[in-house]
Amino acid sequence: MDVQSIVAQVIEELQRQSKESTPLSMVNGGEKKDVTHMITYRKEKKVTVDNPKNKETIEKAQAITPARLGIGRSGTRMKTRDYLAFRVDHAAAKDAVFRGVSEEFIEALNLPILESRAESMEEYLMNLEPGRKLNDQSINWLKANSQKEKNVQILISDGLSSTGIEENIPDLLPALIQGLKVKNISVGNPIFIKRSRVWIQDEVARIVDCDVVISLIGERPGLATSKSISAYMIFRPNEKTVEADRTVISNIHKGGIPPVEAGAYLADIIDDILYHKASGVKRAQLKNEFDSKTI
Repeated sequence: MDVQSIVAQVIEELQRQSKESTPLSMVNGGEKKDVTHMITYRKEKKVTVDNPKNKETIEKAQAITPARLGIGRSGTRMKTRDYLAFRVDHAAAKDAVFRGVSEEFIEALNLPILESRAESMEEYLMNLEPGRKLNDQSINWLKANSQKEKNVQILISDGLSSTGIEENIPDLLPALIQGLKVKNISVGNPIFIKRSRVWIQDEVARIVDCDVVISLIGERPGLATSKSISAYMIFRPNEKTVEADRTVISNIHKGGIPPVEAGAYLADIIDDILYHKASGVKRAQLKNEFDSKTI
């Protein structure tokens, strides 16, 4: 069930519960007459625990975390208001995974669109391997049209949150590119890859022969946020590359690391990766050795 359907159910439930709501129908001359009635569902945190001992403390905790704190219960179940909010967030998370980034959004960014070997979202979710490789058509396009031997290649992928990509990339991407150019770091034209996983960056890096490849990819959505993305960076990946070789910055969204701030921060990290010629754990070790020598 998508977000629109869930919200419609929420509104219907709120209408039934509201004592002051206008009746949905009126009798006029023996005939039923529909009345247009607008209700806006506003998501807000409230302490719904019955007779809390310290309501102010719960409200302070609610203000600093998206977690579900201070919700009440009726018997063994959460209260209706909290249950409906849960269903809305759950629907938003499912929507973020299955909806896909809109073609209009990608066209507005003016990015070339490549695809992994995963031919459908179902295959992408059920099997890791197809999402880690480009399909043949995308490989041929990349070999013929991509900018080669640049310091950095930027990849954007819907991953597990199309909502996260649409919410954050318009602010993050310009900030990242500007930050890299200020540091005189050459950048290949960004590329969008549908239904791709992080490891696809290794294949792209080998084809375009770049120093660092960065993947901006939608994070697995939770019930706290469905709008988060992560950035995975790696220096010169090869057949021996492992997860520990990747530098990762996660939780990029308005409630975490704001996208504009993240763009500038990622440019600094890439600059450091290029300086040390290493990413992931290797970069951290080299950085610690360098810092200890300069103290």
